Amino acid sequence: MRVIPTERLLAGGNDGSALNESRNELPPVIRRAEVVAITLVILASICVTGVLYVAKAFFLPIVMAFVVGTMLSPAANFLERRRIPRSVGAVLIVIGVAAGLAFIIGLISAPVLDWTNRLPELAAQLKAKLHVFDRLLSLWHEMQTAIGGGSAQASTSLELPKFDWVQPTIEFLSPTFTEFLLFFATLVLFIASWRDLRRTLIMTFGDHAARLRTLRILNELELHLGNYLLTVTLINTGVGVATGLTCALTGMPNPAGLGALAATLNFIPIVGPIAMFAVLILVGAIAFPTLSGGLAAPLIFAGITFIEGHFVTPTIIGRRLALNALAVFIALAFWTWLWGPMGAFLASPLLIVGLIMKDHLLPDDSPQLPPD
Repeated sequence: MRVIPTERLLAGGNDGSALNESRNELPPVIRRAEVVAITLVILASICVTGVLYVAKAFFLPIVMAFVVGTMLSPAANFLERRRIPRSVGAVLIVIGVAAGLAFIIGLISAPVLDWTNRLPELAAQLKAKLHVFDRLLSLWHEMQTAIGGGSAQASTSLELPKFDWVQPTIEFLSPTFTEFLLFFATLVLFIASWRDLRRTLIMTFGDHAARLRTLRILNELELHLGNYLLTVTLINTGVGVATGLTCALTGMPNPAGLGALAATLNFIPIVGPIAMFAVLILVGAIAFPTLSGGLAAPLIFAGITFIEGHFVTPTIIGRRLALNALAVFIALAFWTWLWGPMGAFLASPLLIVGLIMKDHLLPDDSPQLPPD
């Protein structure tokens, strides 16, 4: 057998072309180690999501207290600069938050309880007014029967859903007393000990650069979350006041409660305004003698939320931290599925936390796309 010298293989030619080509091949886009790392991250994410879903009663109040406590820490810093001890300031802040929540719940709960007790009567009134759609519904059933997709014995009147959903819905929307107690206790302790927690987190790292990066992350979290809470609260208060005035001018019942409900639901992006629009249509359909008469308040509310969502909020919040609409929608859907209404409230703050962490932990010298 003829032995080919190594020099000839390295020099090229007919005998070394295959080796040269193999050496000049580009490396794979995704290496095996990267595939393993991505798989481990996906599996870890699934495990964490499962734990958060199963242990919702524990993790939801804790995460809620951490996020809200970070939002309220600038207020505690302000009181501390006024020579008020931080522990006393934490108690005062939590008492103020609880009083505000109790006031809003009082405005909303009174008409809700009244309407709940009158559900059969209100349902009869609404059903009588919905007879205007009987002709349209009859045509729809006739068309279904003609194409073979319906039954000739189908009802030709609009049927209202049963009231079995009322109690499960209230239980879903209302956290338990234990969750409330855990939230407020954790919130007081978190605000009171936030400075010590910051120092502990920073000093955990031995490297000076890591400590400095941790300090910057904590400062930005406190700044952006505090500004987000203050800005969104002011905007939603304005939406609530405008909705209340609109309901009062158009003759809707209990305009103060509807305004408070609009301000509260507006803390939930996308879903909150849609739910409030449906509530106003329902209230208008019951309170006014005709369906067209009850559409004034919902249409004006739609205009208010359109201006707020497309001009006011993006102009104010977008200057501080840009939030992609698709990312907000996906975060809202995920956290609402995981933790319900409280998760919907936490969706945007947690997205802000993720963006800040990404900006500081991912390298800035990564490849960039060319400009359009």
